[in-house]
Amino acid sequence: MIKRKKITVVGAGNVGATAAHWCAARELGDVVLVDVIEGVPQGKALDLMQAAPVMKYDSIITGTNNYEDTADSDVVIITAGIARKPGMSRDDLLNINYKIVGSVAESIARYSPNCTIIVVSNPLDVMAYTAYKASGFPANRVFGQAGVLDSARFRTFLALELGISFDDVSAMVLGGHGDTMVPVLSHAFAGCIPITKLIPAERLAEIVKRTANGGAEIVNFLKTGSAFYAPSASAVQMAEAVLKDKKRILPVAAYLNGEYGAKDIYTGVPCIIGGDGVEKVLEITLTPEEKAALDKSIQAVRDLMKVVGL
Repeated sequence: MIKRKKITVVGAGNVGATAAHWCAARELGDVVLVDVIEGVPQGKALDLMQAAPVMKYDSIITGTNNYEDTADSDVVIITAGIARKPGMSRDDLLNINYKIVGSVAESIARYSPNCTIIVVSNPLDVMAYTAYKASGFPANRVFGQAGVLDSARFRTFLALELGISFDDVSAMVLGGHGDTMVPVLSHAFAGCIPITKLIPAERLAEIVKRTANGGAEIVNFLKTGSAFYAPSASAVQMAEAVLKDKKRILPVAAYLNGEYGAKDIYTGVPCIIGGDGVEKVLEITLTPEEKAALDKSIQAVRDLMKVVGL
């Protein structure tokens, strides 16, 4: 009998529950939804299970408050932590989510010592480093979801501007997940055509700014919540790359050990993602302006790390 893959999603809020939904719908494996609030993961898991006959998936979704039920997971997606509220930056979340993510990573490592961890909690880059340290896992098996989401936003705005299919836009956002993120125009294409040949520089600057403010724009609309459809879909794309050993080139928050001139830090860079997690960090040529912006973004992450003593 072929054993199904097991995916744990920590945090049964909007991002976590929607990630569980995407995982089940794509039949990536059986899903465990874990949360500290009694009844919430159980109720949402049961609701998702009852959708299975309608949506025609066979994944088993379980809700629990007990990490023992997550044992032997193949991939763990950490969404736990408080959500951003209007007027709150990702940096404001730092001290609270640092404690939450550290505790979660320790529990995950105890029951699933061979899993791959994908971090979604904010501030993302620092939380990825926190999970790496707390779990004791090798760096390739702990990485963060940010670049996939930020790049998806960038690609969305570019496709809408050009009136073309989203599939035909290839673009990446690097650096820390926050105000200093770096949409890389020198490697952005529509089909095989450089974006810079199709959209005027002034308009591109506006799109770059909107990309960097993509999360805040949604928070301002929602008033009492933050984005969850695109963040969860992005995390599940990364999980699928691991579970199916797809060798996808994706921008993720990965551990740097000299790449891009940085050491002992997590930040968004293009990587090959497969069965071994981050299988390779890809160093691409950036313009002097892009490299300076990436250096600034990395320093912003390092400044946040100092706040919690990392």
